[in-house]
Amino acid sequence: MKEFKPIKEGKVREIYDTTENLVMVATDRISAFDVILKNKVTKKGTVLTQMSKFWFDYTKDIIPNHMVSVDVKDMPEFFQQPQFDGNSMLCKKLEMLPIECIVRGYITGSGWASYQENGTVCGISLPAGLKECDKLPEPIYTPSTKAEIGDHDENISYEKSIEVLEKVYPGKGEEYAKALKDSTLKLYKACAEYALSKGIIIADTKFEFGLDENGNVVLADEMLTPDSSRFWPAEGYEPGHSQPSFDKQFVRDWLKANPDSDYNLPQEIIDKTIDKYKEAYHLLTGKTID
Repeated sequence: MKEFKPIKEGKVREIYDTTENLVMVATDRISAFDVILKNKVTKKGTVLTQMSKFWFDYTKDIIPNHMVSVDVKDMPEFFQQPQFDGNSMLCKKLEMLPIECIVRGYITGSGWASYQENGTVCGISLPAGLKECDKLPEPIYTPSTKAEIGDHDENISYEKSIEVLEKVYPGKGEEYAKALKDSTLKLYKACAEYALSKGIIIADTKFEFGLDENGNVVLADEMLTPDSSRFWPAEGYEPGHSQPSFDKQFVRDWLKANPDSDYNLPQEIIDKTIDKYKEAYHLLTGKTID
């Protein structure tokens, strides 16, 4: 059996090259504040992969995506081992575009901090009088540059995203920037509406895109997972303060409250976190992960 080694390791994901395709494995690692924590969160990788699969299927008519299969039987024999079952996705190879496509439907987090300071989020002026976690009149697109592990992504304006893409793809910057913005907003609106019907508010999220061999823009990476999005329960939603969430908020809050933790979490926080991930998956898909 041919062995494979990851060609790239991110904070949570490992990517393997099978020559024709890629296999993207979502590990049980968890990161917060751009640091990989010392703990593993059992089954987290499976929830992330299966949730991405659900959304890729749901949106394939809006924009093509990179998913080929999440069944390890469709992958080289090496991946037909227990540690890859459920948390691995066979994907088409793409040339990734150097922009993180962030969309915000509600004002929270760093966006809220910025709005309190000067009434804007990433340079976009917003109406006066918004409360924390208010729904925005229209979702806003706030791209950022992709940073290396350990560095922070940098928020940029839409105009700057044209420049960044133009540098890499002369003559195509504006076309690609517009495609990214339009696709991001279209995906967010469709999925946020669906999620709301299942009792989940998607406050914000990020997408990544690449180009296929014909230069078409294709959705890639992960999609609408609790790692890349803020999910809030619709029940009990009330602007004016922070909301309970289905994501890593437990982890972030605990780390802020325990600055000397050396990024080592108590089991209780790990259990609460995975329970929230599983609950979000169940609400959105109707399925459960054991």
